[in-house]
Amino acid sequence: MRRSRLLRSILLHVVMTFLALLFLMPIAWMLISATKANNAILAIPPSFAFGDHLAANWADLSSDLPFVRIVANSVGIAVLYTIVATFVCAMGGYALAKFRFYGRAAIFGIVLVGLTIPFEVRLIPQYLLIARDLGLSNTWWALILPGLANALGIFFMRQNMLSVPSELLEAARIDGASEGRIFLQVVLPLMQSALAAVGIVLFLFQWNDFLWPLLVLTARDSYTIPVALGTLVGLTRVSWGGIMIGTAIATVPFLVMFLFLQRYFVAGITAGAVKD
Repeated sequence: MRRSRLLRSILLHVVMTFLALLFLMPIAWMLISATKANNAILAIPPSFAFGDHLAANWADLSSDLPFVRIVANSVGIAVLYTIVATFVCAMGGYALAKFRFYGRAAIFGIVLVGLTIPFEVRLIPQYLLIARDLGLSNTWWALILPGLANALGIFFMRQNMLSVPSELLEAARIDGASEGRIFLQVVLPLMQSALAAVGIVLFLFQWNDFLWPLLVLTARDSYTIPVALGTLVGLTRVSWGGIMIGTAIATVPFLVMFLFLQRYFVAGITAGAVKD
C-alpha cells in the first residue's frame, strides 16, 4: 500500500512538473524574444538563446508609442477600478446576504442573469451611453464606470457574506454601532480572503481588457497596454521585438503579484463554497 502511494505521488509530481513547464514555455519564449531582433524572432529553427537587442527593442517601442504614459494609464485605471469595484461588490453582496427587503430575490436573479449575458450583447448600447451621451471617450471613467457593479464579484461576495454570523451583527447593533460602522469594522475584516480573491479577478479583468478600451480610447496618450500593443501590428510592418518587450512588461509584474497573493486567492475561492 505504501509503495503504491509512493508511485502515485511520483507520477503526479511528474505530470504536474510537465504541465508547469508547458505553461511556462510561452512566458520564457516571450522573455527571450524581447531581447532579439525581428528576423531572429521569426527564424526557423528557433533559437532559445537570449539576444542583444533588448535596448533596441525598447527604443523602437518608445519611438512608436508613449509607452511609459501608457503603462501609467493601465496601472492607474486597473488599481482605481479594483479598489472601487471591490468595495461596490462587497456592499452589494452584503446587502443581498444579510438584509431582508422587498425585491431582494428579483435583484439577485438579475445578478445571476448578468453572469450569463455576453459582453458583446450590451456592447453597442453601452458605447452609445458612455461615448455619445456622457461624452467620456478617452477618459479613465469610460473604463471604470461600466464595470463597477460586476455581477461575478457581487455573486461571489454574497456567497461569502452568508458565512458571517448574523448574531455578530446583531450584537454590534445592540452596542449602538451604525450599519456603516458594522460593514467597515466588523464585516470587511472577516472578508479579507474573499476581498483579495475578488480584487485579483477584477484587476486581471481590467488589466487585460482589449475590446472595450479599443472602442472608447482613440487618443494615443489615453491607450492602455493591450490597445497600445495592438497598434504595433501594421499592414506593412510589425514590431515583434516591441510587442514582446511590451507584453513582458504587462505580464511579469502581474504574474509575480499573483504568486505572492495566491494563498489569499485560494482561501477566498474555497471560503465561497457556502450553501444558501
